[in-house]
Amino acid sequence: MFKSVSIFSVLPLVLLVGAGSSLSSDRPAENRVLTVVQKMDSSFKTVEDYTCEVEQIFYQDGVEDQRHRFKFYFKRAKRIRVDFSHPYPSLTIFYQDDDSKATVIPFRFLPSLKFQFSIDNPLLKTLAGQRINQTDMGYFIEFLAKNLGKIKQGRDEFHEDGEQIKFLFWAMDYIHEKNPEKYQIYISKRNWLPIRIERFNLEDKPLEATFIKNYTINTHLEDKLFIP
Repeated sequence: MFKSVSIFSVLPLVLLVGAGSSLSSDRPAENRVLTVVQKMDSSFKTVEDYTCEVEQIFYQDGVEDQRHRFKFYFKRAKRIRVDFSHPYPSLTIFYQDDDSKATVIPFRFLPSLKFQFSIDNPLLKTLAGQRINQTDMGYFIEFLAKNLGKIKQGRDEFHEDGEQIKFLFWAMDYIHEKNPEKYQIYISKRNWLPIRIERFNLEDKPLEATFIKNYTINTHLEDKLFIP
């Protein structure tokens, strides 16, 4: 039943509060990206919980292979719940911080039917190999900051308008940190949340695309929501 289950992706669920001033176009792109990441880090410290809706596309040899849709819930400290709508319309995954296992409920209308799997089990990894404990905002911010510190950024592709910021970002892959890749990231200036993340290899073939919408922040999600 679970052989083809593939949960998230870089679910970089960037949750920022408030907007910042325009980032001057005469500054190097690397410095402007660093400023954005610092804003993300600072703002995330004020976030106690959030939800969002995600659509994830995975590619094989540059061609679309699979699409996943789900609602993502997060509460400190790293409590995670994922309710799938496609292609597993009744599947829910639960994870608690520092736990080595995740709980799977294959049918939400049968909550007593549940299974536990190691977070390293391939059944609970994305098609790219990402574990569930690598899908939250804190992990993504650390990934950005770490790569800004050690990977030389490429051509300047930082664009800002009245509604969003878009930048091209060079990094090692977020799973094994072995292969250089490129990420194109879009952040809404209305609330400083990522609305689109695209991942490419160095030959510009798409690997993943993530679209994020309908954020809600600090709505006091109840603890029982994260208990299977």
